[in-house]
Amino acid sequence: MQVDLIIEARWIIPVEPETAIFEDHSLVIHYGKILEILPQQAARLKYQPATLKTLHQHALLPGFINAHTHTAMSLMRGIADDKPLMEWLTRHIWPLEQKWVGENFVRDGSMLAIAEMIRSGTTCFNDMYFFPDIVAQQAIQTGIRASIGLIVIDFATVWAENSEAYIEKGLTLYDTLRNETLISTAFAPHAPYTVSDEPLKKISLFADELNIPVHMHLHETRQEVMEQQQKTAQTPLQRLSQLGLLNPAFMGVHMTQLSENEIQHYAQTGAHLIHCPESNLKLASGFCPVAQCLDAGINVALGTDSAASNNDLDMLGEMRTAALLAKAVSLNAAAVPAMTALKMATLNGAKALGIDDKTGSLQTGKYADVIAINLDTLETQPLYDPVAQIVYSACRQQITDVWVAGKPLLKQRQLTTINTDELNTRVQHWQTRLQDNK
Repeated sequence: MQVDLIIEARWIIPVEPETAIFEDHSLVIHYGKILEILPQQAARLKYQPATLKTLHQHALLPGFINAHTHTAMSLMRGIADDKPLMEWLTRHIWPLEQKWVGENFVRDGSMLAIAEMIRSGTTCFNDMYFFPDIVAQQAIQTGIRASIGLIVIDFATVWAENSEAYIEKGLTLYDTLRNETLISTAFAPHAPYTVSDEPLKKISLFADELNIPVHMHLHETRQEVMEQQQKTAQTPLQRLSQLGLLNPAFMGVHMTQLSENEIQHYAQTGAHLIHCPESNLKLASGFCPVAQCLDAGINVALGTDSAASNNDLDMLGEMRTAALLAKAVSLNAAAVPAMTALKMATLNGAKALGIDDKTGSLQTGKYADVIAINLDTLETQPLYDPVAQIVYSACRQQITDVWVAGKPLLKQRQLTTINTDELNTRVQHWQTRLQDNK
């Protein structure tokens, strides 16, 4: 049988089922989807590939899913480092955004982020930022999978003048993108302290009607929780529960301030939790009780947040930090083992975005969103367990190849859909402008 592509690898780690690691197997890809995983010799006898990729020292695994980021903010990487969240936002980031954010800023910042993410093994990202139409264009142009956030805030910005206008523009964009194979959408109300009750009620109704997720910062800092309690005698979680937002289509981002009762209640709603450990650490926001959340049955996925608060979009690093931090916070060395961390960075993200029927694991019928990581380096030798080595030892420079829906976006560390020289020139232009106006 003729097929488009066969990738032979030393290991194939499908993530689903968790215990499966196939040695010396082939991944067979046809029409952008996974046709079969089988031993290399059997694949050679059964299939005739148009392209054969041989990676005898590599592991193949599903591409990482960055379940929360703000791509265009990559142009503000390194601005106002070492500041607490609200000072960082109100005194530095928001003033710069007010002055500079527009279509060109979002176009170039998103392209920079997409380039970094592909080179880091990310095949899908969930974005929340202004000009989501531009972010979608960049994702389509480069061939990466994306969930585009239909952002909503109460106050006026360059994107819209009020919450009603945000929602209207979001609905229009939803209609524009609904037939794009690699693009999905999610309502993205910014946070409880920036979105009032009436728009949240509308978002809940529209999300249910359109069957799309809702993606929102929540319980990110102690200050956020205390201010809400002082204002309404409710926590943000209680308020959202009362508004009907907490359900299996909801993604709460950060969630560093959670009581045991809140964890149990959140688990009962079926809502998802997006953990951004490095951004939380850098902004001193607190520690998400990940081990307790997983034990309660909450689906926990991983996000990097923006490069302005991380300061990278490296999901390998995020996995390692998430695993190590969970052990320290729970005082349990067995909390978040390597395979759990890998699931958080892949399949759990797909579940949170509602696209686990398409991606997140290497399964027959799913799209071939695949990455190859070279484990034949001194830094990952000796090798006893490839999953543990990927999570605890490997770095993103070891990711050599990336495919989305069977299309190569990275070949031997070279981007195939992005002109890096042109991108660097545009980024340097933005650096000069923002540096002069910090």
